[in-house]
Amino acid sequence: MTGVVTAPDGVPRCPWGMESEQMADYRAYHDTEWGRPVHGDDALFERMSLEAFQSGLSWITILRRREGFRAAFAGFRIAEVARFTDEDAARLLTDQAIIRNRAKITATIGNAKLAAALAPGELDALIWSYAPARTGRPVPRTTGDVQPVTAESTALAKDLKKRGFRFVGPTTAYAMMQACGLVNDHLAACHARAVVEAAAG
Repeated sequence: MTGVVTAPDGVPRCPWGMESEQMADYRAYHDTEWGRPVHGDDALFERMSLEAFQSGLSWITILRRREGFRAAFAGFRIAEVARFTDEDAARLLTDQAIIRNRAKITATIGNAKLAAALAPGELDALIWSYAPARTGRPVPRTTGDVQPVTAESTALAKDLKKRGFRFVGPTTAYAMMQACGLVNDHLAACHARAVVEAAAG
């Protein structure tokens, strides 16, 4: 179990967001994105897709390829990705700017088709309906207090799978919930926790 780390810049952070030359990408993501509320069907589809590609890999691998993913998947605009063909899938398998995993590529295109069939705002409403109440939720003090799966992420994954979405297991669903601000898992002494709480409030 690890608590916050005070980096050379004097700012206390969650240990995975510590400042170092090698982890500067993580630090910026931790400080400016992770845990901030994300709304919008396309924006949430992007997060869902990137978390799916992250499965089995480190997040930094995905983060450093995010612009490549955005270029390859039409900015994760649902309506456009839903029109991708088998030829597009074959093209993506040769794109060195992304993770060339056939199952994840076809799942992303298939998920876009499902999302496109929903009413505007429905994907956003569906995902956010599984956000737990913020009041009364224990504040994590160490990384050991943060669980990889919760009842809410399990229920969200079950709902998405029932609708046909793929690569959306409970762990992936919870990672998306953390990243998109459905929960605030910044540690108690992390400087970003209060910022995220204010953004959610």
